[in-house]
Amino acid sequence: MLPLMLGSPDISFPRLNNLSFWLLPVSLFLLLDSGFVDMGCGTSWVVYPPLRTMGHPGRSVDLAIFSLHCAGVRSILGGINFITTTKNLRSRSISIEHISLFV
Repeated sequence: MLPLMLGSPDISFPRLNNLSFWLLPVSLFLLLDSGFVDMGCGTSWVVYPPLRTMGHPGRSVDLAIFSLHCAGVRSILGGINFITTTKNLRSRSISIEHISLFV
């Protein structure tokens, strides 16, 4: 939708956009896999291991944290692509004040 709103032929970095897209299934797979490894993740929604034990044994928390890292990298790459496309590829007839609020 971004190129259509800006009047540009394409986004700035299509391969970066592709990498950002394919990091989502990797992140989801790692998060689901962390629930089935050992005894499960067991960190609740804050992703913080319980303090009454000294950490969480096994690799499940490691997989969940790596999943969050993949999702964060995905978000940063998408944001870089949005900002670069908006700055460099918008149509010259559209000023920065007249573009849509989404952009």
